[in-house]
Amino acid sequence: MVARQIASRGVRDPRVLVAMRTVPREHFVPGWLNEFAYEDSPLPIEEGQTISQPYVVALMIEAAHVQPTDRVLEVGCGSGYASAVLSQIASKVFAMEWHESLANLATQRLHDLGYDNVVVRQGDGSKGWAEHAPYDVIIVSAGGPAVPQSLLDQLAVGGCLVIPVGDEPRTQMLLRIRRTIQHKFERESLGRVQFVPLVGTEGWSADGWPIAPHRAPRPLRLPLPQRGELSALIAESCEVISDLDRVPLQPLLDRIGTARVVLIGEATHGTSEFYRMRARITRELITQRGFDIVAIEGDWPDVSVLDRYVRPRSAPPLRSPPFSRFPTWMWRNEEMQDFIDWLAQHNANGSQHDAPVGIYGLDLYSLNNSIGAVLDYLDSVDPEAAQTARIRYGCFSPWETDPATYGRGTVSGRLSGCEREAVSILMSLLAHRIDYLDHDGDLFFNAERNATVVREAERYYRSMYYGAAESWNLRDEHMFDTLQAILAHRGENARAVVWAHNSHVGDAAATEMAARGEHNIGQLARQTFGQDAYLIGFGTDHGTVAAASNWDEPMQIMSVRPAHEDSYERLCHETGIAALLLHLRHPANRAVRDELLAPHLERAIGVVYRPETEIPSHYFQAALPAQFDEYIWFDETKALHAIKARAITGIPETYPFGV
Repeated sequence: MVARQIASRGVRDPRVLVAMRTVPREHFVPGWLNEFAYEDSPLPIEEGQTISQPYVVALMIEAAHVQPTDRVLEVGCGSGYASAVLSQIASKVFAMEWHESLANLATQRLHDLGYDNVVVRQGDGSKGWAEHAPYDVIIVSAGGPAVPQSLLDQLAVGGCLVIPVGDEPRTQMLLRIRRTIQHKFERESLGRVQFVPLVGTEGWSADGWPIAPHRAPRPLRLPLPQRGELSALIAESCEVISDLDRVPLQPLLDRIGTARVVLIGEATHGTSEFYRMRARITRELITQRGFDIVAIEGDWPDVSVLDRYVRPRSAPPLRSPPFSRFPTWMWRNEEMQDFIDWLAQHNANGSQHDAPVGIYGLDLYSLNNSIGAVLDYLDSVDPEAAQTARIRYGCFSPWETDPATYGRGTVSGRLSGCEREAVSILMSLLAHRIDYLDHDGDLFFNAERNATVVREAERYYRSMYYGAAESWNLRDEHMFDTLQAILAHRGENARAVVWAHNSHVGDAAATEMAARGEHNIGQLARQTFGQDAYLIGFGTDHGTVAAASNWDEPMQIMSVRPAHEDSYERLCHETGIAALLLHLRHPANRAVRDELLAPHLERAIGVVYRPETEIPSHYFQAALPAQFDEYIWFDETKALHAIKARAITGIPETYPFGV
């Protein structure tokens, strides 16, 4: 078994191979299956469950990098076989099993065979075993609809969690999750697997329905009377927006309270009302609550041009005009222009004791401009280091304006890659932090963030070809890390407003993103800031939107189709209210939160809109009250007013968009 089914398929860890040779698998299957115990297949055991095939057991244990000193939690121990294998490698194994009869059988088998460093407990494994946490390794031998938050919380820093996750009870993607620091997790996919469902409050219900992420079985259908009741409940519980520019926002500010970060989304990247309302809320947060950071889903060096406009100072021009890459209209529009003008005037009117409000970009697409910004900075403070950096960054020269081709080339093996060069320049900057800070702290911070963008962009464009979840997570982790860096740079009293799409600011754990192994800024913010993160989402039923039919194609003004009948948007539309604000964290009528937790479809339109394939292209399942603390609704919306990008040879000092 070990030679032909495990080692020959790539498992190399000698401790795993020895343990697999040592544990007698026939003692962990029903007697009538003894003759099949060493075949490379799962086998049925009591309670309608299965014992995993030997290769998968070995693969998961090797993937977790179990060490002799480790404390391991196994969730879904079944007959106890994997627990026995783990006991031969780890110091202590804590095993949990949902079915009491299986837990009792596993306990007896492990005792009879002398595996005395394993403790088995019957209970809800999706919630972990907090009494003995933290764990160096957590292995989940059952498939959940999402990664249970309790297990993430119980994982030690530096620890590894291996878990199958999927949106169907018996088909999953095997994920390896490593906790790198207290609030950061790195995730990667190990391939498709099939496990029995993880039953529990953060997994599936015993009858196969999802519990934790509130996902619904397809097709999702609400009877008309029930839809009417939910719409009526929304109408009774909401605050009506009669005029976007004049609606009182004091109740919303009171609910936000002392939150340090407020994340404000948008259901499309091209809707005027979303931009205007987001700007309106942000102005109130700045003037009434002292928020001093606006962080947007834009590229760092491009947004720095806006920052130099609202906090006037000079800087060298960027290599490429700001906001000139697709989609230019996302930030180059009249709605954004109005807000930037207001922000510049606000800073100009402030007293010398008031810290000016800064605007910052969170995204990582700006390889070319970020390289140029780092070199410009080093030219001004350390010409010798600048020359070294030019040589190292020369690795990127053919690909600076076409990084996707760079990523494809490195993954295919045709290019050796520039990771080492990108990392070395960032480390060199950090090593000279003290010397460089003497020149100008803000300038150094800008250079350090641009060097970080180069490093992360290099990783991102390689990860694009490994899988959607990996590249998505890397990008959102970068955006969240950038947000934390900005807060640290601005000081302990800094407070930030984040502008990004709903899919970035709504908690991914409450959507089907979790089943794909994806997380986002909103989820990371809640994990880090708790109640001091306030998440606001938007929605619309119909109208127009600025979008393209395909990536890198011209912007169009497109008609938004009325919302799907099974969606949250349809429920809001059927209230008959043109615009509303719905509090979801602690509503006065608790029923509105409880009733809306049942999963529904939700629409997301980015910079590309494909109405002809709207259901598969733009709808996903979510639990709105778990996704957002507040939801803002405009029944009919209009496309934002784009400012045409034009070829400009330099960056105007006096206005961000060169108009």
